[in-house]
Amino acid sequence: MPAVTKMKTNHAAYSLNEARLVLGGQEYFDLLEKLIHSARYYIHLQVYIFEEDETGTRIADLLVQAALKGVSVYLLVDGYASQNLSRSFVSRLKDVGVHFAWFEPLFKSSRFYFGRRLHYKVLVVDGIEAMVGGINISERYKGNDHLVPWFDMALYVKGPVAAELNAVCCKTWDSYSPQLCKLPEIKDAPVLDVQAQELTSVRVRMNDWVKRKSQVWRTYADMFANAQDSIVIVCSYFLPGWKFRKLMAAAVKRGVSIKIVMAGPSDVMIAKHAERFLYRWVLQNNIRLFEYQKTVLHAKVATSDSKRMTIGSYNVNNISEYASIELNLDVRGKPFVTDVDAMLEKMIATDCLEITMENYLATTSRIKQLWQHLCYEVIKVILYLFTFYFKKDKPFNNP
Repeated sequence: MPAVTKMKTNHAAYSLNEARLVLGGQEYFDLLEKLIHSARYYIHLQVYIFEEDETGTRIADLLVQAALKGVSVYLLVDGYASQNLSRSFVSRLKDVGVHFAWFEPLFKSSRFYFGRRLHYKVLVVDGIEAMVGGINISERYKGNDHLVPWFDMALYVKGPVAAELNAVCCKTWDSYSPQLCKLPEIKDAPVLDVQAQELTSVRVRMNDWVKRKSQVWRTYADMFANAQDSIVIVCSYFLPGWKFRKLMAAAVKRGVSIKIVMAGPSDVMIAKHAERFLYRWVLQNNIRLFEYQKTVLHAKVATSDSKRMTIGSYNVNNISEYASIELNLDVRGKPFVTDVDAMLEKMIATDCLEITMENYLATTSRIKQLWQHLCYEVIKVILYLFTFYFKKDKPFNNP
């Protein structure tokens, strides 16, 4: 990778859009349903996990209704994470005209799956409105009377960046479906009806090691290289490699305050134990560390100096860096990012437990530390098995 000192932010890639932060749970799914229902021409929904539960069935019903109205509906789901969808479920979608496809692996058998993951989560409606985040189509992300939804976030956008996302979806669809994406022409697209000062600068960022895209990684690297005051990282599976850790340590030495919010309760305990093995390094480098307590943390967002942020599907670990296709949106400018920072600070104050060196050592016996170290080494091997096929010798040169 190019040295951080040589990297410059590509401001030309930003465009002005309506934008707002959307919290997971009911808020996200209410807006998701509203957008699907409002579609007049076409819908792209590309997602890692689509489950055949109450939430998944509800979203499928809405897609069916849209298709029956004549809307071109394209649904692409990851072939690994969504493999439990039944044939009858998929057939029902296809029978009414929903274009359905699997993001397939390189090699697959009844006991073996090897290949990249379509890890991002994006909805685009009519090339005008879109949402990007970390939220899958599943009951655990929406919640119900008996289930607290996982904590997650997304960004809603309306404007030119939605057209860019539409192009991303079409290109991905065309690469993994025998049927090419054929979208109807929109002749009466609405214009933004807000004042220019109310618009927000947003750009699309992707990570796809096979296609030599490392844009999300470079956004993080640029944040560390250029932050003057503060960085806040919220990440569900935080296992940074040595390059990432080196960038964090250098930022702290320059006087940048870094806060990291990780999961407390976790759905992947071996990964959680591996994360805790890194706690000592994080704390020794004067980085403040917090664990979210209310439910499983699944969000992936970072802010810098209350004026830049990135949000989407990218986790800080080698699976996101090397093995998965990831999609984030970068946001630039106040007051939008200032408001997001205020929300994150409130969340940290009310819903998180701060981990200090004192309470970490007091609650972590030598046996626990050895177990955490073992989990870390196992996870490293797992990450290698996920990523070794895709590692390349040539450096990236894309912005």
